[in-house]
Amino acid sequence: MTQAKASHPKGAFRRSSRLTRLIASRGFQRWAARFPLTRKIVRTEGEAMFDLVAGFCHSQLLQAFVRLDMPQLLLEREATAAALADRVSVPPDRMQVLLAGCEAIGLIKRRRGGRYALTRRGAALAGVPGLAGMIDHHDILYLDLADPVAFFRGETETELAEFWPYVFGASGAQDPDTIAKYSQLMADSQVLVAEDTLAMVDFKNAQEMLDVGGGTGAFLTAVGQAHPHLALRLFDLPAVVPAAHSRLSVAGLLDRAEVVAGSFRDDPLPAGADLISLVRVLYDHSDDTVAQLLASVFRALPDGGRIVVSEPMTGGDRPERAGDAYFALYCMAMRTGRARSAAQIAALLRDAGFTDITTPRAPRPFITSVVEGVKPD
Repeated sequence: MTQAKASHPKGAFRRSSRLTRLIASRGFQRWAARFPLTRKIVRTEGEAMFDLVAGFCHSQLLQAFVRLDMPQLLLEREATAAALADRVSVPPDRMQVLLAGCEAIGLIKRRRGGRYALTRRGAALAGVPGLAGMIDHHDILYLDLADPVAFFRGETETELAEFWPYVFGASGAQDPDTIAKYSQLMADSQVLVAEDTLAMVDFKNAQEMLDVGGGTGAFLTAVGQAHPHLALRLFDLPAVVPAAHSRLSVAGLLDRAEVVAGSFRDDPLPAGADLISLVRVLYDHSDDTVAQLLASVFRALPDGGRIVVSEPMTGGDRPERAGDAYFALYCMAMRTGRARSAAQIAALLRDAGFTDITTPRAPRPFITSVVEGVKPD
């Protein structure tokens, strides 16, 4: 099927600069590789380009490393290649290739005596909550991106949305196994999100907090434990209510916490909270759905009440790797939402009526960023 040629406004395309064309020429590249003042730059750029070319292989090394549970095995004790091959049922010659590859990308190092140990990066992989689970399910994303041209043209029927059917509303999220797998992955990943959000947001002046779309209550539990004065509420689909109730009970928070079942698409939000949080919620949904949700938040808050949006964000006018080269593609594969910049979220908050919008500096933007707003008196 041939595509019709798009018409572009005058000036939409402009000839590349002479410098860009010069750098692209093979003769210049050969000269720059030999000239002492540019030789190091050429090598650095060449290595960076090769890393981009080899990135898929690196991700597969990482996924195999995780799926074979090698981070945990090496966290317990250092081991030789032969011992690891026997433990995880991988042929010794192939284990050597896997170990060499993982060493090359910085996950492990070889000690004297031939034993392998985790590097700092590998140890972080073993210890970061939810990271292994996130890596483990990436094979679905890789399938969706197998034909990247078709993906960006919108010609693929992606599978990632079927992995997370909750995004289509309450009717799509009834399978208990799916709910349990989703809830566990989200709860694990919320640990770091909660740490960074607590570092960016002042909860001291709030009296009651409502976490909308809070899943099994991992974020609400972290906030409640850090701020004993807060009354707590969680609002999410009926399927996750039992697990949320259980988590809050184990944490000893049920005396000041309430779990309310409902869908923000169909039901009004509970009133009474002077702070409402939306943690990793907006990027799952379209602008229309987000506008509807923010209007509901605005109605539920009292005058002077605050909204806190916490999720990974794109870089806007200054694209950055986590938001623009990962989360933007992930959300596109989900088919229901999109990753947004802090400026775009701030604009949506203003459209909903919020003022005094702030964006605290994020300690780890690849984990989460925050945008806050106030309902005016």
